[in-house]
Amino acid sequence: MSLSTNKYILNSVVLALDEDLGTGDVSADLLLDKINTAEIISRESGIICGIEYAQSTFLLLNENLKLYWKVKDGEDINPGQVLCVLIGSSKAIISAERVALNFLQMLSSVATRTHYLVNKINHTNAQLLDTRKTIIGLRLAQKYAVKCGGGVNHRMGLYDCIILKENHIVALGSITLSVKTAIEKYPNLPLIVEVEDLNQLQEVLKLSGVTRALCDNFLISDLIQAVVMAKGKLPLEASGNINESTIVEVANTGIDFISIGSITKNIQAIDLSLRFI
Repeated sequence: MSLSTNKYILNSVVLALDEDLGTGDVSADLLLDKINTAEIISRESGIICGIEYAQSTFLLLNENLKLYWKVKDGEDINPGQVLCVLIGSSKAIISAERVALNFLQMLSSVATRTHYLVNKINHTNAQLLDTRKTIIGLRLAQKYAVKCGGGVNHRMGLYDCIILKENHIVALGSITLSVKTAIEKYPNLPLIVEVEDLNQLQEVLKLSGVTRALCDNFLISDLIQAVVMAKGKLPLEASGNINESTIVEVANTGIDFISIGSITKNIQAIDLSLRFI
């Protein structure tokens, strides 16, 4: 694997390296720049993600480094497993280490958490969606990690899909008028309408041009009824205060999509380390 040609990845890595290196790595500058061999090792189980980011981090500091990856993004990893062998400049390896591991640990955490939740609902037809609750500047990276974990991407931003939420509807006057305005102005964009109760859902079901309804903070009993009402008419998404304790119950209602912001927002880094051998 060589240096990434993806501009987004390269820009993300350059920003991270600039932030960390500043005017230079004064600790690594104390070393004799020998050719060394190092390994990246997993300290816990998970789903690996972010290899292209880590690869590019090392190669931007020294293009002559050799990296031999033993895994691919989306694969299971286990404690003690060697993920990558690096050969080359000891200074470059040490200076790139933290940024490379930061990318790997964060993105692997997202992929691992997503995979865990997807497995909890894989007996149903519900699909797990991410949200816009992402780390600033790393949305595409985290959404890629969600896909590596088996999840599905929601809209990327405010530009590629219309979601009419409570405040939009209040400002525009009604659900019906909001939908009409959205379709007239952006007829080719997906249109999702947030509903807060079954009466609002009933109103949406009477309208054409809606892609799906988002049931926000519904009780399980209301979700069950919503699924019956919308069957064969409109896909439904459940959102709001859904976590690992409640996701199975929500999925069992027959809902089509479940969106959870915590898979990209509340993350705990996967434990990885780099050591010379």
